[in-house]
Amino acid sequence: MPTDFDHSSPITLVDDYVPVIDLSTRDTPEGRAAIARAIGTACATSGFFVVVEHGVTTALIDRMYTTTLEFFQLPREEKDRVLATAETGGLRYQAGSAAKSSGLDTPADLCEIFSCNVLGDGSPEFRAQFDDAAPWARSNLWPHEPAGFRETWFEYISAMEGLAADLMELFALTLGLDRHFFADKIDRHISTIVANYYYPQTRTPLPGQLRKGEHTDWGSLTILYQDDIGGLQVRRGDTWRDVPFVPGAFVINIGDMMAFWTGGAWVSTPHRVVNPAQAGSGARVSIPFFHLPNHDAWIEPLPRLGSLHQGSGTTTGQWYQDKMAAIYS
Repeated sequence: MPTDFDHSSPITLVDDYVPVIDLSTRDTPEGRAAIARAIGTACATSGFFVVVEHGVTTALIDRMYTTTLEFFQLPREEKDRVLATAETGGLRYQAGSAAKSSGLDTPADLCEIFSCNVLGDGSPEFRAQFDDAAPWARSNLWPHEPAGFRETWFEYISAMEGLAADLMELFALTLGLDRHFFADKIDRHISTIVANYYYPQTRTPLPGQLRKGEHTDWGSLTILYQDDIGGLQVRRGDTWRDVPFVPGAFVINIGDMMAFWTGGAWVSTPHRVVNPAQAGSGARVSIPFFHLPNHDAWIEPLPRLGSLHQGSGTTTGQWYQDKMAAIYS
């Protein structure tokens, strides 16, 4: 897999369905326009692309990955200290079935997850402004080990917020909108960040059971860091395509909300994480940042982009709660 990119063009066709897009020229008007065109093509075709030269340091990415893997490999009694509850984020040994959010009845996914709400460290008074059932306002539980876990996650979240805001601005340009169109809709965003730990499989999976079942994401966009173990696939028609691993890169995909927001002009494509070919093979870690607008942002199809779902709308908060209910039903 190549790691050097032609900076004279924003796009490198490592894969013809999930292109690699170089963001290094996004600070110039000409560069942003070229990147926006490349993003628009990807979002209308597969809804997936890979970004390089994104501005997040390799040192931070490596520290986030290493610290997160160390946490998942702690003894069970240590991890039990941060088990998620109905009122908090934290660790779930049972990750639910992602496929249920797409209406598919499959066994539970074969992974553990640790989740954090961007708003989850706000004061009780701040979080009290939201409904008691609001999942994005649940407080966060932080492990004491490994050292620096919380600080590393905070630093990484800050980097994801900056990259997400930049991508949303590029989305606006791509869609022919004012570059700041999304700004007042994401300035109090309710994003979440999750670490998926796909442990080595020592038992035969149940029929239809995968590391992560077929699903679409349901927010505005997802920024995913994946390791080189592999397994992430995106559907193309009746076939599945491997998503390329590029060192130091992020996989970006739009979710159902952005597909809805664009009136169907952009697509939210099913994807999954398949089981390893060999039982007992190595663990895999992926870290998705699920970007979601402000809880009270009104989301409705942009009239100039298409007629799909015209006349309907919802808030981000209601959208979030409906999807969570489906996954954990």
